[in-house]
Amino acid sequence: MSRKPVDITVPDLSGKRAVITGASDGIGLGLATRLSSAGAEVLLPVRNQRKGEVAIGRIREEVPEADVSLHALDLSSLDSVSGLGEQLRQDGRPINILINNAGVMTPPDRQATADGLELQFGTNHLGHFALVAELLPLLRAGRARVTSQISVAANQNGINWQDLNWERGYDGMKAYSQSKIAFGLFGLELDRRSRAGGWGITSNLSHPGVAPTNLLAARPEVGRDKETAGRKLIKAFSARGIILGTVETATLPALLAATSPDAEGGQFYGPSGLGHLGGPPAEQKVYSRLRSAADAQRIWNASQELTRTSFPAG
Repeated sequence: MSRKPVDITVPDLSGKRAVITGASDGIGLGLATRLSSAGAEVLLPVRNQRKGEVAIGRIREEVPEADVSLHALDLSSLDSVSGLGEQLRQDGRPINILINNAGVMTPPDRQATADGLELQFGTNHLGHFALVAELLPLLRAGRARVTSQISVAANQNGINWQDLNWERGYDGMKAYSQSKIAFGLFGLELDRRSRAGGWGITSNLSHPGVAPTNLLAARPEVGRDKETAGRKLIKAFSARGIILGTVETATLPALLAATSPDAEGGQFYGPSGLGHLGGPPAEQKVYSRLRSAADAQRIWNASQELTRTSFPAG
């Protein structure tokens, strides 16, 4: 089945400084390449220096004049998050775009971060929560657009309020859903608090649909030595242009949310095709699990406590 080309126009980003987590491959690398091509200075905070260097090379193959640099960041370590925050605050340059894209998915057994937090909750949500807190002065100075990448999994399961760190009865998929629900609640609450407190930040959400990214590939570091059966099926459907997207089209919702003059804070962007699994990016209805302001405040407060960070009152 032939696939119709899908793309969006990215505005001129000359003079803008952008930070993208998880940009050493997949969707994040695509985002970094597109923002570099539009003239932005792009910072790639990465855990794996070697992969980061390869990513820089690939970006410069497509955009020889790219202004792109590597920085060390392990979102599963709050000390690492703090270290990057201190480094960039000392640099003192405003940040105009932050795309919170990095993530891990469904380790077969429960794993913990360096701080003893369940790996998916600690990396996908709490690591990014702490990063935004660390970078808040620079985000405010740059009147930043903050886009947080969630998942269709945020429309499933729920938050395990009695055991946020899944110390009992670990379920990898439910823990993944929780991490993305919490992250989505945070992204929307960030926009509300920015509006109320006059922080000057706009915060929105995106999701990539379903595409053959490396989330479900072999990941020895999370205890998975081969790609999942689900990823094999996703690759097959994607290659045939059936319902699902490609890595390239999966990049577009976050690209739209982070750069379009028409994208707004407090909104949600994803593929507009069948089941919102693939197709052109567009604004979407916020998932039911992300609509409770009370839940957003509750996860915000719990996240401040767990990460030992704080935001201005609001």
